[in-house]
Amino acid sequence: MKISKEKLQWMYKKMLEIREFEERAAMEYKKGKIPGSLHLYSGMEAVAVGVCAILERDDYVASTHRGHGHCIAKNVDIKKMMAELFGKSTGVCKGKGGSMHVADFSKGMIGAIPIVGAGAPLACGPALMAKYKGTKQVSVTFFGDGASNQGGVFESLNLAAIWKLPVLFVCENNLYAESTPILYNQIATSISEKVNGFGIPTKIVDGMNVLTVFEETGKAINHIRSGKGPFFIECETYRYRGHFEGDTQLYQLPQEMDMFKKRDCISNFREYLIQNNLFTEEEISSIDVIVDREIDESVKFAEASPYPNTEETLTEVYS
Repeated sequence: MKISKEKLQWMYKKMLEIREFEERAAMEYKKGKIPGSLHLYSGMEAVAVGVCAILERDDYVASTHRGHGHCIAKNVDIKKMMAELFGKSTGVCKGKGGSMHVADFSKGMIGAIPIVGAGAPLACGPALMAKYKGTKQVSVTFFGDGASNQGGVFESLNLAAIWKLPVLFVCENNLYAESTPILYNQIATSISEKVNGFGIPTKIVDGMNVLTVFEETGKAINHIRSGKGPFFIECETYRYRGHFEGDTQLYQLPQEMDMFKKRDCISNFREYLIQNNLFTEEEISSIDVIVDREIDESVKFAEASPYPNTEETLTEVYS
């Protein structure tokens, strides 16, 4: 698949934005500036960016408790996201959602859903709407290998298959359901194997390679937009940080982490762009500078923003 220079630049910049946003969020969390739990996406950037690079603005995404990467890849405003993590009124959800509830309907981000596997049935809603109205919109649900064992995910796969809903199921297989290795919680050789019974086409891809994710997502989206029903992609990836901030990660083998960091999606993509004369070292470095400034500005924006007024506690909560 031929990719424009503008798209390649967008992909590199978005992956870097996610990585820098997450690492800075971890720092601010340790300072006590971010309340609640924090589940970071570092290491898995190629999945969110590779998938969302194919999507249109009016396509829908249902995210997870580890949702910052999906939100940034769907072009949700970074300043407002950081303010949301800080619990400030300028946040994308006015400080009422926090890290695990980021949503922006104007960008098609229907929400980060902290209930494991709950994004799958939620994604079927706008997909049914799109089919009913005859639009070409696609609904994407991201979920992890642990969530692949949830009943709601299987029900959603069945529903999408029966009604031929325009849904892309993206399983981010990072090998651990919290701290439980995937080999301990399923007998199937792959998660995709469990989906075959629904009659949904599947594809296992290298989730550490943004170009591979992009190419295979493109094929899947073409299948979906042509009215052939849902598609399932299993992205083999790895998270660099714990299930949550404060997780000691004692369940991970040191050599395992080293092995995946050698396949780091950002550094390898950067090397690819330079070695293939698609970008110069100076062009890539200029993007690095821009992203650093964006993240610094997002933190300053969040720090300077006020907390919500107590009068707003119950507004925009009930419909």
